[in-house]
Amino acid sequence: MKKVKVGVIGCGKISSIYMENCQKFAILDLSACADMDPARAAEQAAAYGIPNVYTVDQLLADPEIEIVINLTIPAAHAEISLRALEAGKHVYVEKPLAVTREEGRKVLEAARAKGLLVGSAPETFLGAGIQTALKMIEDGVIGRPVAATSFMMSRGHEFWHPDPEFYYAAGGGPMFDMGPYYLTALVQLLGPIRTVAGITGKALAERTITSEKKAGKKIPVDIPTHVAGTLQFSSGAIATLIMSFDVFGGSDLPPIEIYGTEGSLQVPDPNTFGGTVKYRRMGESEWREQPLLPGYDQNTRGIGPADMAYAIRTGRPHRASGELAYHVLEAMWAFHDSSDSKHFYEMESSCGRPSPLPPGLAPYTLD
Repeated sequence: MKKVKVGVIGCGKISSIYMENCQKFAILDLSACADMDPARAAEQAAAYGIPNVYTVDQLLADPEIEIVINLTIPAAHAEISLRALEAGKHVYVEKPLAVTREEGRKVLEAARAKGLLVGSAPETFLGAGIQTALKMIEDGVIGRPVAATSFMMSRGHEFWHPDPEFYYAAGGGPMFDMGPYYLTALVQLLGPIRTVAGITGKALAERTITSEKKAGKKIPVDIPTHVAGTLQFSSGAIATLIMSFDVFGGSDLPPIEIYGTEGSLQVPDPNTFGGTVKYRRMGESEWREQPLLPGYDQNTRGIGPADMAYAIRTGRPHRASGELAYHVLEAMWAFHDSSDSKHFYEMESSCGRPSPLPPGLAPYTLD
């Protein structure tokens, strides 16, 4: 199958794992990279053997590049994606798809008008952990799913991150930082979301950075740092979710549990590809560990663009789709809207449930 040429725009920290893994997938040919800082692009190109260091305009003008992997900061996601689509490129963007729903809709509409594909992280739901949990649900191990819980309990990032200010500014917070992983996993396991009810708050109006670079600096907290709520899925299942930067003493709550008519299922951290899957059927007193399916249990960021590349060549749907990413983006905003309005939020978007990965998947293939 003919390789798909790929160019990366944005050569920051996250780019390293994409560049490493893109070169492992037989379908991908990582041929160029670009960044606002040319020196940073050159450094990454040298580290990963990428033949072309471009400006953004040069990369978008290269007629051989079919997919642009957009790894810019979230505020630039929509702008770069729209420019790439206008240049006739398919786009795969780091999470979130866009900062606002309006921007997200513009990206999807532009792709449809051009007949191009849009994909978006997170792609961790394609890892062996969540794929194993998905197969157990589809095999009826826990019966019909009726409920779920999902928890991301953290003290925030100012104690370790060198530049944590943006986590507490508009567009930040625990929901927009980590929500994409948890909500995408829940949609993969339970299907699209129908209704959201949320309440938001914040424990502190100001935080003090304790990481070395800016230790002692005070930063205002402009966004909710604790988001709690309930989701009802189109399937009828109901999930309880908490995303928090206000848990200062730690928590032992599981990342995700699914409850069915015949048992319960523990799902690994959706920010990872592997992890431990456990289940307990009705009448059993102990959890049992389920061996992971063969597949991707290490950090395999880059699997989303690879899956898109096979979709381009074969015509099948790609799994980490723009429609899925937009549905998750709307759901994240729905928690805040519901809290502000003190009413349920009825979702306007929906999406297909991504198909499972093929059984017996060979390393670094997706066809």
